[in-house]
Amino acid sequence: MIVADTNLIAGLYTDAAQRDLARAVYGKDHDWAAPYLWRSEFRNVMALYMRQGLLELGQAIQITHWAEEQMSTNECRPIASRVLNLASMSGCTAYDCEFVSIAEDLGRSLVTFDKKVLKQFPSIAISPVDFIAN
Repeated sequence: MIVADTNLIAGLYTDAAQRDLARAVYGKDHDWAAPYLWRSEFRNVMALYMRQGLLELGQAIQITHWAEEQMSTNECRPIASRVLNLASMSGCTAYDCEFVSIAEDLGRSLVTFDKKVLKQFPSIAISPVDFIAN
C-alpha cells in the first residue's frame, strides 16, 4: 500500500502529463490510500480540466465516479494536531500535510509529484519516478 496524492490519482484517470507515471505506480502497487481531502482536491482538478476544455462535464463526472469507487476503501481521517504540527515545522500547506500524516500513520510511502513535500519529508515522500525505480 502507498499513500497517493491527488495529482497522482488524477493522473491515473486523465490524459495529464503524469498519466504514464501514475499508471506505472499503479502497476507496481495498486493499493492506494489518501485522506478524505483528496475528493475535494480531485473535484477541483476536474473543474480545472473542464475550464481548460480538456474534459466535458459528463467525462469529469464519470472519471470522478471511477476514482471515488477505487479509493473508497482506503480513505483516512488525519489527526488535526499532527497535520498542523507537520505544517508548522515544514512550511507546507495543511492540505499537503494531511497526506504526509496519513503516510506516517500507516507506515507507508507518500508518492507525490510535489517538490516541496519531497524536499521537506524525504523519509516518507517519494517521487513517482523513484518509486517505480525501487
